[in-house]
Amino acid sequence: MERGRMSRAASSRPSDLPMRVQDTNRMSMVYTTPQSKQPSFGKLSMAKPSSVTSERRTSFFGARSSGAGMPRNSTMSGFGGTEKIKDARPLHDKSFVQQCIRQLHEFLTEQNYPGTLSTKTLQSPSTKEFVKMFEFIYRQLDPTFEMPNSKVEEEVPAILKALRYPFVLSKCSMYSVGAPHTWPQALVALMWLIDNVKINWSLNKQELLFSDFCEDGNNIEEGPEYNKLFLDYTSETYAKFMQFEDSFDDEDDAFLNKLKKLYNVDEPLLAAMEEKHQILSAEVERLEKESQTDRLMTKRMERVKLQADLKKLQSYRSSLDTFMTNLENKDSELNDELENTVSHLESLKHERNELQVLLQNQKFTPADVERINREKRELQQTISSLSESLENAEQHKWNEEIALAKLKEKAELKLTEYHKLARKLKLIPQTAENACGHDFEIRLFESGSTVQHKSQIQMLLRKLISDVEEENSRLSNLKLSLEESNEQVNSNIMDKSNDLKQIKEQIRKLDERLDCDMQELAREEQEWAAEMESVENHRKLLQKKVNFGYDEAVQQLKAAQQQYHLVLQEANEERRTVANNLASVFTTAANHLSITEKCLEDLHSRVQRVCFKAVEEDEAAVQKLWETLKTFKSKANSL
Repeated sequence: MERGRMSRAASSRPSDLPMRVQDTNRMSMVYTTPQSKQPSFGKLSMAKPSSVTSERRTSFFGARSSGAGMPRNSTMSGFGGTEKIKDARPLHDKSFVQQCIRQLHEFLTEQNYPGTLSTKTLQSPSTKEFVKMFEFIYRQLDPTFEMPNSKVEEEVPAILKALRYPFVLSKCSMYSVGAPHTWPQALVALMWLIDNVKINWSLNKQELLFSDFCEDGNNIEEGPEYNKLFLDYTSETYAKFMQFEDSFDDEDDAFLNKLKKLYNVDEPLLAAMEEKHQILSAEVERLEKESQTDRLMTKRMERVKLQADLKKLQSYRSSLDTFMTNLENKDSELNDELENTVSHLESLKHERNELQVLLQNQKFTPADVERINREKRELQQTISSLSESLENAEQHKWNEEIALAKLKEKAELKLTEYHKLARKLKLIPQTAENACGHDFEIRLFESGSTVQHKSQIQMLLRKLISDVEEENSRLSNLKLSLEESNEQVNSNIMDKSNDLKQIKEQIRKLDERLDCDMQELAREEQEWAAEMESVENHRKLLQKKVNFGYDEAVQQLKAAQQQYHLVLQEANEERRTVANNLASVFTTAANHLSITEKCLEDLHSRVQRVCFKAVEEDEAAVQKLWETLKTFKSKANSL
């Protein structure tokens, strides 16, 4: 533990020391980033740690193992490019897919998946079931995650992309996850997510590497005592640096002594470790100089050869195992065949004994022998003719089977067309909109009478056609009535449009009158401004004559003020009368507009009730009426 503390304090921060000459090597090291290899998929990709512990044990207070001057190894640079990575996993291998399904089933079962699970349902799940499984697995990483109700086909690929999934799960594949060509891709994506969950669990349970560094929180390098010592050391060296000094040996020694006291450095142990390191270094150099050939490389080559031989032996062993299994299978088949042959031989021997006994007991005449031979020839001819007829029958059967297969294919094509048309008409499945609880799906080669099923479906279709014709006639009658009401509405609209024209003419006259009043008011304001300007000039003249006589100027000022008040009072009276006249005009216009707007609103409500019942051809006229109403309202609001 003391060595751990010592190694944490061993950094003398050479990058913070004052330098008058720029270190170009260090600057170049800062601005270069090494290219890391692309990580292998399916495993946690972590950079191999360098021998930090050996460096800390051998060189105390040396260069820091991390900081601004060290390049950062980017282990995830393989995902940064836009190059599409080819998936090397055997997605089309049935055994691989079945193994992934078993692993997925085991994981979901172990984690108490709330939904129903079975290996059969995992062969081709629906999109809803896939989303449930994905949400359950992703919650192992983020317990607060909630899958949105809409745009799930966009959310799942986005989450996988955010997790740096190396392959693309297209948006289109989310619409049919259980299809044979898309389910393997979605399945391996779930397995990759499960691997991430397991890695996250192992990382959460794993203890810190070099945990002895963090046992004493007050003595770590970033502690307050170390920061105070380093700040004092920096201030002293910088003060000397400002006095044009470049060597700080005394300060370095004092700083090192204080650090040794702070971290309780065991100097004898340090010296012993350094001596041991020198001995081991000399031993390594001696071993390297013993032979010109690289022993490690030869051993590695031998290991590679042995591994290759091991692979060959394993492949040969596997081939021998397969050959042995084939031989065992053949042996078992031959044993079965031998047993059958022995049993058949025994039955033939028994039959031969019986025939011999029968032959011994019977006495045949030459006529009987000739008759038997003749019957034998006839039977042979009968057998040959029957074998020919059998071959002809088998050929006929084969032709009939081919014709039946062709007819079956045609029937299946027609059946698929029928099902496609039925789905378009919303007749399939049984819960469809137009099915009315009836099953219109035709299933070939099932138990039951196909003709009876066909007649039942034809009867249901005839009933459906009759219902559709009745609905069509009802809708045509409704259309006629709506057309009549539409004509009535159009006539009402024409009448109201004429009324609107009259109202617009009245509004135009009011606008002209308002413009005239505004012009008159502007002219009067100009006159008042001119009069005010003349009064202001007169006041200035009075101010100039103040030196000639204060009393006379005061009297003249009072007279001017009286005259100004009279003029102002007259102007206010005129302005008040004009304002009252304008207010009365505006009130009359606003009342008229409110009455007109109320009438239009009543008309609009009636028209809207009628238009909701009209057909789609009337939308243009209704839209025109709406535009007219909006323009009229905008003009009314502008007034």
